[in-house]
Amino acid sequence: VQLVESGGGLVQPGGSLQLSCAASGFTLDYYSIAWFRQAPGKKREGVSCISSSSSNTYYADSMKGRFTISSDNAKNTVYLQMNSLKPEDTAVYYCAADRTYYCSGYGWWAPSEYPYWGQGTQVTVSS
Repeated sequence: VQLVESGGGLVQPGGSLQLSCAASGFTLDYYSIAWFRQAPGKKREGVSCISSSSSNTYYADSMKGRFTISSDNAKNTVYLQMNSLKPEDTAVYYCAADRTYYCSGYGWWAPSEYPYWGQGTQVTVSS
């Protein structure tokens, strides 16, 4: 099982980025995928989660309306479209996988729910 994030970089406030999480060694048809982020000196926090069939998605409150998670199971890739970026969005972004069809409505945001992790991609929002 391997997850590889890409798409991070430097963007100005108000700008957009799309992150990708490419999965290998397993099929997204049987896994839910979440995005997390971790800023320096802060705990890792849940950003969003998508179920294996894309039938349910969850977002952290501060990301609702700005971030969109999607999945292309044919490409075995999950995306995170981030719009209206703010300096406080600066962090390393990670994708994580759990072998369950659905994101847990009770704890999708908990890192302990996910046994598989990517290496992360840096997002910096700055003028």
